[in-house]
Amino acid sequence: MGVVTVGELKTSISGKRSFRPSSTIRHAATEWPISDVSSDVTIEIGASSFALHKFPLVSRSGRIRRLLIEAKDATISRMNLSLIPGGPEAFELAAKFCYGINIEITLSNVAMLRCTAHFLEMTEEFVQKNLEARTEAYLKDTVLPNISNSISVLHRCECLSPVSEEINLVNRLINAIANNACKEQLASGLLKLDHNFPMKTMPNIEPETPSDWWGKSLSVLNLEFFQRVLTAVKSKGLKQDMISKILINYTHNSLQGLVIRDPHIVRGSLLDMELQKKQRVIVEAMVSLLPTQSRRSSVPMAFLSSLLKTAIASSASTSCRSDLERRIGLQLDQAILEDILIPANSYGNNHGTMYDTESILRIFSIFLNLDEDDDEDNRMRDESEMAYDFDSPGSPKQSSILKVSKLLDTCLAEIALDTNLLPSKFIALAELLPDHARIISDGLYRAVDIFLKVHPNIKDSERYRLCKTIDCQKLSQEACSHAAQNERLPVQMAVQVLYFEQIRLRNAMNGGHNQFFFGTINSQFPQRSSSGAGSGAISPRDNYASVRRENRELKLEVARMRMRLTDLEKDHVSMKQELVRSHPANKIFKSFTKKLSKQLNSLFRINNLKPIGSKPNAESRFLFQRRRRHSIS
Repeated sequence: MGVVTVGELKTSISGKRSFRPSSTIRHAATEWPISDVSSDVTIEIGASSFALHKFPLVSRSGRIRRLLIEAKDATISRMNLSLIPGGPEAFELAAKFCYGINIEITLSNVAMLRCTAHFLEMTEEFVQKNLEARTEAYLKDTVLPNISNSISVLHRCECLSPVSEEINLVNRLINAIANNACKEQLASGLLKLDHNFPMKTMPNIEPETPSDWWGKSLSVLNLEFFQRVLTAVKSKGLKQDMISKILINYTHNSLQGLVIRDPHIVRGSLLDMELQKKQRVIVEAMVSLLPTQSRRSSVPMAFLSSLLKTAIASSASTSCRSDLERRIGLQLDQAILEDILIPANSYGNNHGTMYDTESILRIFSIFLNLDEDDDEDNRMRDESEMAYDFDSPGSPKQSSILKVSKLLDTCLAEIALDTNLLPSKFIALAELLPDHARIISDGLYRAVDIFLKVHPNIKDSERYRLCKTIDCQKLSQEACSHAAQNERLPVQMAVQVLYFEQIRLRNAMNGGHNQFFFGTINSQFPQRSSSGAGSGAISPRDNYASVRRENRELKLEVARMRMRLTDLEKDHVSMKQELVRSHPANKIFKSFTKKLSKQLNSLFRINNLKPIGSKPNAESRFLFQRRRRHSIS
């Protein structure tokens, strides 16, 4: 309620033909050709004041009438209405309306005028077609039936609280947006059905998002109103793909101005802390509004990845990050390398790692543990997916695992370049996938080789454990050739690689296919001809000549491999013998053995037994059996 200031009522003096508000901002005042009678009441709103007449005001405003009646002093001449929604601008339009001046109601001022009419009690009780009725008619005819108009008026309500909430204007606008959005969705669906009807000849054209799409205009709303609108449209049944588009558009526009250009300069400052807080609030709100988690979610992987990166950078809550990690893990087979390279939040730590390997490990673990989900997640599985044998090579699950294995190998090769990455973190990621997840191990071998090159000082135990993750049977010929000459690998692995390569070459020379190693690869990934002609275009003579040439090359390669293997075996035997001879423990063991044998021989002599190494005679066996029977009895 406005504060009424009691003052002296001046005698009406004729002389002024125009009325202007006595505001301190004179350039904003507008002359009104209203009356020749001087003003008898002054309305103060903030720093502005309006010199008006009581009669036109009390004839349409119940609040001003009540204030004048309740005033103890009938000579009141000043009133303070600083709490009026919309401020001086709104009161000026309402005052003009009270004086009978025609005012234009638009999208930009209808919410303000509706709240002002409620505050000043400009209802039908005092006069017909009062300001409240005029604004209500405009809302019903122009605003509520249209989504974009409702969003525009709702945006104006942000600065009109709490009056806009008291008159239920905000809820009406939000419900109107939700209802109209679902009606538009239904109409679009019926149009699609009409186009897809078998008797129709019109092609089915997938509608694209228009430039004036109403979802884009939601970005003007503040976070609270946006959350309420999205909750309403979700409850009304708006499709998840449409909700995802709205979320992506709003998040992009909201976070666009919160990116710090030079984080090293402002890190830790008040500006940095404020920006981090805004980012954190927006990201946590967007995650809470995401559609239900599903393997076939409509939320793009790139959007989820960007949300997770922002959540880590802004130190969002653990539940927020876990929710995003699970969403990414559920549809990891749709990701690319940029989606899973999550930067680490190295705030206050200059020696931290480049990437958040813990988050990456959790994401891949979620994908691999999908079979252990609860019943609710199992019910979300598609029937067509359930019809497959998940362990067969052609099943959707197996194809997804193959995609994820390639993605993990590429990720390992990228994070291996980080000099601050601990071997235990890298080994945990390398050991993550099961054996059947990789058909070929070239990608993993490349990543391990890069890590060993960047980290030359790791322990031998860690080097051995890291190389154990590589299945030498699944290495290609090029990878085997490289591994056999790679000095960074342990000797055991080099010997193992040479052994399996020799077996493969032997099978190739015998004319058979290497089913033990590459039968699966040949069946799933057949070799393509470099030209457009098929195999039938090659003449038998040319085919025979090429086979003979390949056999000669294979024989030469086998001979070279045998020589290298023989040399390695000789070196291994000589090194082993040298270690046995030179090791101090060997001498100690020999002296201990001699002492032990002497003591045993002396013991045997005391008991009339033969020394060690001699055969027992009949007397010794008789004495031994006699002592044994005596001990038993």
